[in-house]
Amino acid sequence: MANAKHFCLFGFFCLLLQLFSIFHIGNGELEMNYYRESCPKAEEIIRQQVETLYYKHGNTAVSWLRNLFHDCVVKSCDASLLLETARGVESEQKSKRSFGMRNFKYVKIIKDALEKECPSTVSCADIVALSARDGIVMLKGPKIEMIKTGRRDSRGSYLGDVETLIPNHNDSLSSVISTFNSIGIDVEATVALLGAHSVGRVHCVNLVHRLYPTIDPTLDPSYALYLKKRCPSPTPDPNAVLYSRNDRETPMVVDNMYYQNIMAHKGLLVIDDELATDPRTAPFVAKMAADNGYFHEQFSRGVRLLSETNPLTGDQGEIRKDCRYVN
Repeated sequence: MANAKHFCLFGFFCLLLQLFSIFHIGNGELEMNYYRESCPKAEEIIRQQVETLYYKHGNTAVSWLRNLFHDCVVKSCDASLLLETARGVESEQKSKRSFGMRNFKYVKIIKDALEKECPSTVSCADIVALSARDGIVMLKGPKIEMIKTGRRDSRGSYLGDVETLIPNHNDSLSSVISTFNSIGIDVEATVALLGAHSVGRVHCVNLVHRLYPTIDPTLDPSYALYLKKRCPSPTPDPNAVLYSRNDRETPMVVDNMYYQNIMAHKGLLVIDDELATDPRTAPFVAKMAADNGYFHEQFSRGVRLLSETNPLTGDQGEIRKDCRYVN
């Protein structure tokens, strides 16, 4: 009798496990090492490809970081950004907010390596997240351990939403804080994520209004003269590669020089000056300028939060075979 009772309890427990498994598949969540069974080498393949591409084309590392932001802020971390215009899809890359973005073609190299190892298994959305993580390391930034995986890819793009969801170069600080807050990122992490500008650059078309017809009085005068040499015309050709780097000291390193610069009124954008002077953000800026370890800690936290924005999981979306097109 006891054995029968034990068998029934065990059978009931197994049934619960099966039901849980079904529920988990249909309503999955991101998790650490999601591909441990389906594609054990996935994360290592992405890391190797990111390193190889970095040594061939150094600016790819910056592109991976920027891709994460532009993908996740628009609706979901679902690789919608990577879709090209085809098969009824209008690419988000057509938006003015995508001006200056590049290196999308190299995503295919990473995806092809994964498809060779594990066909139709690793999502393009996870490539976006993991390549950003590994790109940050190549830029001498923090090694972010807790990037979860299990995202799936969207079957469409959101071109019509990009203009309202991606902040403009010269949006106010309040607008940017509101954008980040809407996807669950607090002010401290927002300040840290803006530190990605440490390895960024701004095209002259987006900063000449601070130089012409008169120099913005919030800019350091000597720095303003340097910027006028970089951008000698008030009407620069948008197709010309005319720009200034946010950080002249360590331009390819994710570090706290960005905060030191903006405290010295050497930021390129209006938001840089606001970030260093607004009472909501100034204490965080001062602390990050003084402590690179603290900046890296908060930057890591911000990247993790950003990478988990409203992902498609379980039976949502698809796993694209080519990141440029829906299946």
